[in-house]
Amino acid sequence: MRSNQPPVPTNSPQRRRKPDLTLPMPQRVPSLAVPLPLPPTSAPSSSLERHPPTSAPSSSLERLNRIGSGSGGTVYKVIHRPTGKLYALKVIYGNHDDTVRNQICREIEILRNVDHPNVVKCHNMFDHAGEIQVLLEYMDGGSLEGTHIHQEPSLADLSRQILSGLHYLHRRKIVHRDIKPSNLLINSRKQVKIADFGVSRILAQTMDPCNSSVGTIAYMSPERIDTDINQGQYDGCAGDIWSFGVSILEFYLGRFPFAVGRQGDWASLMYAICMSQPPEAPPTASRELRDFIGCCLQRDPAKRWTTAELLRHHFVTQNMTANQVPPQAHQLLPPPPLFSSS
Repeated sequence: MRSNQPPVPTNSPQRRRKPDLTLPMPQRVPSLAVPLPLPPTSAPSSSLERHPPTSAPSSSLERLNRIGSGSGGTVYKVIHRPTGKLYALKVIYGNHDDTVRNQICREIEILRNVDHPNVVKCHNMFDHAGEIQVLLEYMDGGSLEGTHIHQEPSLADLSRQILSGLHYLHRRKIVHRDIKPSNLLINSRKQVKIADFGVSRILAQTMDPCNSSVGTIAYMSPERIDTDINQGQYDGCAGDIWSFGVSILEFYLGRFPFAVGRQGDWASLMYAICMSQPPEAPPTASRELRDFIGCCLQRDPAKRWTTAELLRHHFVTQNMTANQVPPQAHQLLPPPPLFSSS
């Protein structure tokens, strides 16, 4: 009788895994090879330090002396140690949130691309220990504030340089909004350059709420102070022309051209700018200068001449030498309009 039990397995030797067993590796295709990123060597630096002037951090800048100060910050003369080159470092105080910082970064990127012989060069910006530091071209002659220029040929050359810089900015849709003598700098080569544009406009809204009164309002156009004058419409380029005209007249007179001082109270300045007739050059000035000032200080912003038109005004062109006329100027600028006054 057969048993129903399954047969007992015999003690046959079990198959063992070969110790030298290897798996085939996938074949490397060089065209698809991608290198692995290296680990970071340090914490990433601020995005504000991506474009230093000579690939060096702000710590390589040595402050030599203070050359200016205001309610929002201080400007220092600094030297870049690796190169020995001089710069102006504007240190801006205040706590700025990310939105403001990003806005400033965007503005700096615009200003870094500005390249004109009559505009102060903005080299870079640093975010250092909570301060915003703007590295600028150093102008060894300082500002033109308090300068008296009674000789009309010199005043015409000054006007030409400022207008050339403004024309460059306006063509690039950049409005200064704060043209005044203290923002016009000169160097030892007698080059006049426009300073403090763009960034100052942004920071004025975030750092110092009172910055738009007193000192700055003195050079503002009437429609910017009183929005009812032009139905609330403000043309920034026309506003720059008004500020330019006030500055040029101040250089000629040797004083602020309105009846009230520029450091007067806000109400007096507003009345003088918005309610009174625009100031004029005195009868002792030439007809060309009187007309030139009149073309700038028109109460109606639509009647103010543009930078291109003013560059062709006889007051400017009659005092220009051959090497001051830009190449193909007749193609860049329109023909000069007729005099606006008799």
